[in-house]
Amino acid sequence: MSIAPVHPVFEVKLSPLGDTAIIVELGSAIDCKTHERVQALRTYLQREPFPGFVELVPAYVTLTIFYDPMKLLTSLAENNWHSQAEAAASPYEWVFQLLTNMVSKLEGEQAAAPRIVRLPVCYGGELGPDLAAVAEHSGLSEKDVIALHAAQPYLVHMVGFAPGFPYLGGLPERIATPRRTTPRLRIEPGSVGIGGNQTGVYPIISPGGWHIIGRTPLALFRPSHEQPSLLQAGDQVYFEPISYEAFMAWEEQT
Repeated sequence: MSIAPVHPVFEVKLSPLGDTAIIVELGSAIDCKTHERVQALRTYLQREPFPGFVELVPAYVTLTIFYDPMKLLTSLAENNWHSQAEAAASPYEWVFQLLTNMVSKLEGEQAAAPRIVRLPVCYGGELGPDLAAVAEHSGLSEKDVIALHAAQPYLVHMVGFAPGFPYLGGLPERIATPRRTTPRLRIEPGSVGIGGNQTGVYPIISPGGWHIIGRTPLALFRPSHEQPSLLQAGDQVYFEPISYEAFMAWEEQT
């Protein structure tokens, strides 16, 4: 693992992940500032990909960059970048140097404008069996829990756990609720949950320990699409309450 003092404001750590990837850690806290750094480097790399670049995976405080070492070396040779290739002892060190330079230029780099996604949600009843438990824990009415949950946008920090599962930041502290003591073995796709101070949406049938307060009729994981995950890191999500009748009508249309 390498620690690179490449930025005067925050510490950056670059670590190899096997022979074909490198992890760039741009902070140690889950907050908006670190998220902005992750998104800024993501935007920079998407705009100026290096030879052999394959894909990147943003997370809470890291950006993992995957690359093809053979394509990298081939491209360096074809473009007469011998001096750079010779300066690095391996493809990893070449990428390490490149990313180090990129991070040092992040000051003033703007992440792409967030995409706004609105998710209709039917709260409570059979679609949100834990709404009453969240209300009891918070000392609020079910109506107030719904109002607070749908009151502001949420930031998609990362997508993981299951295909298309978004980890959303911004949950009001008043409705933060510890995970269930006994996880469910089956949670239906579209179920909206609260786990601690986070909220998220289960995209596929899976087990889970978050409190389920509602369900959206939208599919968050669409394997037939070019971009299977409806939500991406950096998106802003708004939950919009709908009635049970509207939920059923929406499902019949899809």
